[in-house]
Amino acid sequence: MNNIIIPLTTGLIALVAGYLIRKYIAEAKINSAEESAKKILEEAEKKAESIKRESLVEAKEEILKLRNEAEKEQRERRSELQRSERRLIQKEESLDRKIDALEKKEETLSKKQNEINQIHEKVNKLYSQQLAELERISSFTTEEAKEFLLNKIKDEIRHDAAIMIKEIETQAKEEAQKRAKEIVSCAIQKCAADHVAETTVSVVALPNDEMKGRIIGREGRNIRALETLTGIDLIIDDTPEAVILSGFDPIRRQVAKIALEKLILDGRIHPARIEEMVEKAQKEVDSIIKDEGEKATLDTHIHGIHSDLVKHLGKLYFRTSYGQNVLYHSIEVAHLAGAMAAELGVDIKLTKRAG
Repeated sequence: MNNIIIPLTTGLIALVAGYLIRKYIAEAKINSAEESAKKILEEAEKKAESIKRESLVEAKEEILKLRNEAEKEQRERRSELQRSERRLIQKEESLDRKIDALEKKEETLSKKQNEINQIHEKVNKLYSQQLAELERISSFTTEEAKEFLLNKIKDEIRHDAAIMIKEIETQAKEEAQKRAKEIVSCAIQKCAADHVAETTVSVVALPNDEMKGRIIGREGRNIRALETLTGIDLIIDDTPEAVILSGFDPIRRQVAKIALEKLILDGRIHPARIEEMVEKAQKEVDSIIKDEGEKATLDTHIHGIHSDLVKHLGKLYFRTSYGQNVLYHSIEVAHLAGAMAAELGVDIKLTKRAG
């Protein structure tokens, strides 16, 4: 009997122990799973919070960028509106001046018409008086009375007409002078010119003073070649790191300057290379002359000019007169002439071309 109870008891204890161990392991797994779930949830919340913050920052940055762009666009529109408003105000002022001038002219004409009407009334009255006087005296025949009366009236009318014509001529001269001043001042306000100093020398900067010896060359062959090809005198003195180009022809002086700058950059300075660089500089100056001539015709809206005239026009870019660039002065004259032609109602293109 005891042999049966002991195994049963042992088995029961083992069963209870296994159950408790299994329960403990299950609870441990459940706790571990719960902790893992909590960690995952916390990490997910942190990640979501981080994404939320990043999204908010990006959204704020985008809003700020859009706001800045909107403000910039608003400023540009405000600036454009202000410019348009200024232009409209200027046009209104110009129209007001013209309207005032027309009103004054109409007022003057109205006054003159009233004066003429008064003179007619005076003439008619005087005629009636003279006719009555003649009838009373009756010493003239009808034809003689008519002739006497007409001669007297003619003399008075001529006197009054001469006075009126003199007044109208004086007023017309004053109005013409005033109008001419307005046209010239308006044309000048629409144009502006850049001024440059008149000069007959150009300065080329050198990287160092040793370059002067290389420019002169052995027994002066390099400097002689450059002066012969360009027709410009090279002055190499004690001026530090500079060579002076002297000559009255600005185009030749520009060719010499470009050629010398190219030789300095290239470093190979000898007669053959000098001749090559002068040729390249001449082509470059010719291109500049052509471009400046075409630019001048485009700026003044003058088309259909012969290519030789465009070239001669471009040469003015290198010339100055009384401290002003001749090409810019010619463009300014064309704009002034066009503005005056517009005010006077004549052919603008023909006037610009003549200017």
